[in-house]
Amino acid sequence: MMTQGNPDLVLKRRPFGSWLLGPADQSTRRLRFRLQLLMTTFSIGTNLIGALVVFILAVYVLPGPSLIDQLQLADAIIIPAYFVVAIAVGCVWSTRMTRRVTRWVELERPATRQEQIATLQLPLRLTLIEVLLWLVAAAVFTVMTVIMQPENALRVALTVIDGAIITCSVSYLLTEFALRPVAARALVNSPPPRRLLAAGLKARTVFFWAVGSAVPVAGLMLAAVLALIEGDVTSTRLAIVILALGIVALGNGWLLTMLSAKSVVAPVRSVRDALSLIGEGRLDVSIPVFDGTELGSLQAGFNRMAEGLRDRERIRDVFGRYVGPDVVQEALSSDRLGGEERYVAVLFVDLIGSTELAMNRPPTEVVQLLNRFFAIVVDEVDRQGGFVNKFAGDAALAIFGAPAELADPAGSALCAGRELARRLDEELPEAIAGIGVTAGIVVAGTVGDVRRHEYTVIGDPVNEAARLSELAKSAPGRLIASMAAVEEATPTESDHWLQSDLVTVRGRLLPTRLAVPAAFP
Repeated sequence: MMTQGNPDLVLKRRPFGSWLLGPADQSTRRLRFRLQLLMTTFSIGTNLIGALVVFILAVYVLPGPSLIDQLQLADAIIIPAYFVVAIAVGCVWSTRMTRRVTRWVELERPATRQEQIATLQLPLRLTLIEVLLWLVAAAVFTVMTVIMQPENALRVALTVIDGAIITCSVSYLLTEFALRPVAARALVNSPPPRRLLAAGLKARTVFFWAVGSAVPVAGLMLAAVLALIEGDVTSTRLAIVILALGIVALGNGWLLTMLSAKSVVAPVRSVRDALSLIGEGRLDVSIPVFDGTELGSLQAGFNRMAEGLRDRERIRDVFGRYVGPDVVQEALSSDRLGGEERYVAVLFVDLIGSTELAMNRPPTEVVQLLNRFFAIVVDEVDRQGGFVNKFAGDAALAIFGAPAELADPAGSALCAGRELARRLDEELPEAIAGIGVTAGIVVAGTVGDVRRHEYTVIGDPVNEAARLSELAKSAPGRLIASMAAVEEATPTESDHWLQSDLVTVRGRLLPTRLAVPAAFP
């Protein structure tokens, strides 16, 4: 019950629609043993039941002269002997054909296009072996009846042929069921060949409907013809005949309809369960393609769709690592150039002495140090809801309030600055950096050309933050903010800062009131 309700468990435990067929990753040896066991069991079982039903109908149910009196030798010796011989011949013949067609499985290599076609046609070819053996049985028993009891020859011939049609149809569906794991390996890299889709699902459905309906009706009509020929059939005998044939017709129709429906439902259900996992965000889903009709194309189409979703998500993830998830969302929602005025907070961090580092250390060691430095920067900026807009050599520019809005952009940037300074001092003392934080109105949006553009922010606060980071390089805590940013922050954050000097930083005409952390570990 638990497996039915969990699509993930269903796909893992019953990838081919039934636990009888085993997991998708079973070994070749186990697959071969399972296939041989199922096909032998299905072949012997269906033919034994079919032969028994035909015998009972021909001998005891259908109206006409008794077959028991003159065919006792046939009943006791010839019929069982032929059944044993036919089963033995059929099993050996089918096994050899199966091993020859699926030789590529034992060699553990992909199937060629011709081997794919031969594998998918294998259920039909194996069923034709049974058809041939049933036709031989029909010929043998009909000739024997003509010699011993000619008035019953029509009854025997038509009964055996009707039984052959029904039994072989059931056997085909069961053989196709048993070969699903092999078909899945044949179709692992491609959908079913188009030449196999010519008959398709529609033709197969119509055929099995006809077998399940037309053949039983033909049996009832045969009973009526035999009753008319005999002439003296009592109403009681006729009622028994109709009742027996009705039971056989209902049972046969139900069995064929159920097997045919399961052959359709299994691939559809595999797609449905996989779609449920896709809806939950599980993109690492792939289902085995084991059907040779349009349903197999549906399964292969789902796998292509899932692969496309994985590729798109991977591209989006890689893109997001370059520009940030918020910028990705902005790019997906609008691809126009331009921007809008936004109130944001800006944090600029610049490594001190990077030139000396590059001169005194190997390039690989410098890159490793920069990566550790930027990892701390990105971690703290992300923690406060901002995003790193640019990496410029040994410096980084972080924005708070664009493209995603924040309730307190100034407070978030100031908190990120304090935590960043603390972590650099504790975790990476060899990477000394100046940190500048400010806030104000900027233009945030996409600049560049339709062929190549980027999301950025432009405005005086960006320049001011860069200049403050230069001042911070010589400050005690290596962290300086503008008082304008502190005044815009909530008291929870502004209480951590103290007003400091009034300076005019390089490149600006107006002076900036500085703020420094009230306490620095």
